[in-house]
Amino acid sequence: MAPNATDDNTTAGEADDLRVGRRKAVRYVVPVTVVGVAAATIGLVPALADSGDPDLPKITAQQLIDKIAASDVEQLSGTVKITTDLGLPDLGGLESGLLSGATGGGDGSSADPSAKLTELASGTHTLRVATDGPDRQKLSLLEDASEYSAIHDGKDLWGYDSASNEVYHSTTEESGKAEEKRPATPEGLTEEALKAVDDTTSVTVDGTVHVAGRDAYRLVIKPRQSGSTVGAISIAVDAKTGLPLKFTLTPASGGSAVVDAGFTQVSFAKPAASTFDFTPPKGAKVTEADDAEAAPEDLGGSPLPGGDLTGEPGGPEGGHKVVGEGWTSVAVIETGGEGVPSDSELNSELGSEAGGALSGFLGSFGDKVNGKFGSGTVFSTRLINALVTDDGTVYVGAVTKDALVKAADSAK
Repeated sequence: MAPNATDDNTTAGEADDLRVGRRKAVRYVVPVTVVGVAAATIGLVPALADSGDPDLPKITAQQLIDKIAASDVEQLSGTVKITTDLGLPDLGGLESGLLSGATGGGDGSSADPSAKLTELASGTHTLRVATDGPDRQKLSLLEDASEYSAIHDGKDLWGYDSASNEVYHSTTEESGKAEEKRPATPEGLTEEALKAVDDTTSVTVDGTVHVAGRDAYRLVIKPRQSGSTVGAISIAVDAKTGLPLKFTLTPASGGSAVVDAGFTQVSFAKPAASTFDFTPPKGAKVTEADDAEAAPEDLGGSPLPGGDLTGEPGGPEGGHKVVGEGWTSVAVIETGGEGVPSDSELNSELGSEAGGALSGFLGSFGDKVNGKFGSGTVFSTRLINALVTDDGTVYVGAVTKDALVKAADSAK
């Protein structure tokens, strides 16, 4: 630990100050496409820090959180590495159909950001990001032989997939309405994580680190409660600007990080105006969005699963019941339908080939459980678990299987 490290665990009284938009439940779209839940989680490559700890002035956890909140970086460009390790089984390509269906992109354009960016749910990817205030952002997903870009410029949101030569276009009602938060970056991930800070949370400053050539403090957030699948969240905060440069979420079960976000290169210079220029290439298929207000969510939506780690269920229009508190909050969703479909139902709905593949996936991915609530199936990743009861009630959260069953029992 560097000389300036502190062990200032927050107290219950300090939690009110540390709380950044605390909410009480987890907002997740849930199975049978629970993989769609996990798909919203974006993780980034580990070990992006430079060697050697910089010598920086001492700072408390409260001061560092205040520094993050006061950060006013509006202009930047950089490169981010992305890897996600949710512990999902190999679906043999089936996940593509599930994810596009979950995001509503199954019958739309391959350039629709809400569908395309679900590819970040697994594997390793490289992103190039640029921002010039609330009116202009660009995110490019670089692949071996192609590139995908989502560009927000004033009232317009463009998505372009060079592999298919397709373009997606939507508009906001007025310029500046799109969220300034940069998705798929440590900043966006940190914003969501800080919403979980309350009196069930330990927050400390654990030394310093170099990230992308910048001096940074390391903020560590840990649940105090047992039963959470979150082990710890480590955030490298730029010492000068207060911008989060690296975000790492490790699971309580141990092993590699589930979410690990870091810049490999970053500049705070104003990006060239041409960065955000876009004209559909000749011959490209252009799809106009049906919803004129889709743009802010498509490019600026939450990078964590459906929202926060512990957040209000759907905001003002929500209405899910919440069981538990803090890091062990579980959302209870009444679907009004039935539980996990049978093999015959899957074959009837999807055809024998797709139905058989999904049935095999559900069988390998889910565990049958029983309790006071009745019976159901738990679908698990290394971070998000969901219990789907036979009567169609869904319990979902960043909690263990035992915690889900306990929550379901207590809700009856």
